[in-house]
Amino acid sequence: MSSKVSIAKCNSYESAGVFAAVKKAIDLQGGATHFIKPDSRVLLKPNLLMAIDPEFGINTHPEVVRAVIKVLKEINCKIFVGDGPSVWGRQVENVDEVYRRSGIQAVCQEEGVSLVKFDKRRWRGKFPLTIWLDDCDYLVSIPKFKTHSLTILTGAIKNLFGLVSGTYKTELHKNYFRVEEFANILVDVYKEAKPALTVIDGIIAMEGDGPASGGKLRTENLILAGSDCVALDSVLAMIMGIRPLDVLTTAEAAKRGLGKADIRSISIFGERLEDCLGRPFILPTPSKTNKLPKPLVKLARKLIRYYPCVEQDNCIRCAACIDACPNKIISMGKSGIIFDYRKCIACFCCQEACPASAVKIKKSLFAKMIGL
Repeated sequence: MSSKVSIAKCNSYESAGVFAAVKKAIDLQGGATHFIKPDSRVLLKPNLLMAIDPEFGINTHPEVVRAVIKVLKEINCKIFVGDGPSVWGRQVENVDEVYRRSGIQAVCQEEGVSLVKFDKRRWRGKFPLTIWLDDCDYLVSIPKFKTHSLTILTGAIKNLFGLVSGTYKTELHKNYFRVEEFANILVDVYKEAKPALTVIDGIIAMEGDGPASGGKLRTENLILAGSDCVALDSVLAMIMGIRPLDVLTTAEAAKRGLGKADIRSISIFGERLEDCLGRPFILPTPSKTNKLPKPLVKLARKLIRYYPCVEQDNCIRCAACIDACPNKIISMGKSGIIFDYRKCIACFCCQEACPASAVKIKKSLFAKMIGL
């Protein structure tokens, strides 16, 4: 059987237009009741990376969240909205500020739904997930379509990592720092918390060294919806101009039979996929090793390296990178941020946490020599 992905055009974040596009994307597959029973308790999980305003394009836009809320209200669901934002260390208390700055708090107040925190967890094997998954009948994921320096794409599967909140995410980065291992953990989370429905905010997407201030915004004007996160991420990969299996989370999830990655096995409703293909996305710098044959990459792993570095002139000395670092190899010196590269695992959590676009990616000499 094929998986289903629906695509709807949406030219701005104007509230009525977003609602129409989200409702159309869901209705193309039979409406909300195709995914969720009426009168259910539903947890909505947007992608809230940091305390920053919606126009920066880093978090799921609040109007997309509002639209999903309104669709579920039509079938009388009791709705809860929450995320485990990527705040670390002494910044954990800033979840309230993330909710406020992102616009999610205002939307929840205006729509009369509960905004919750992922402060209580239940262990699921290697990691704990929020107990709101136990307290609700369904999970609806609302990711942002962005590139990611570690995983290439952050979309349907990667968004679920936010169900692991606070310092536990840091521990997983530390313990599974090789990209293949980390991809496996992300797929483990997907297997444990498979959403009933995923609605992707692709109106304003991100390319380059995403998923935060290091990326570049680009207009895509798309809303995508479906229940198969593997199929959704495969469609996103095609829109980006890459092969779905180049994204390790997609490849691993498909290998485990958790969804469809073969575009021939995905039925697309609404907009035609070929009409959504434009200029290929600028990919994150570390992903350039995908151009090389895999055996060569393994042989040259010690020579082809990418590291975080700080542009000191742009650094605002907020210490977010220090708090985010799983291995605690970043410190504040007299002249600015200092990295102990001997212990750096190149997870790029520091770049993800930086609000000032000060953390950039540094290439090893060999990577520069061969043009990667």
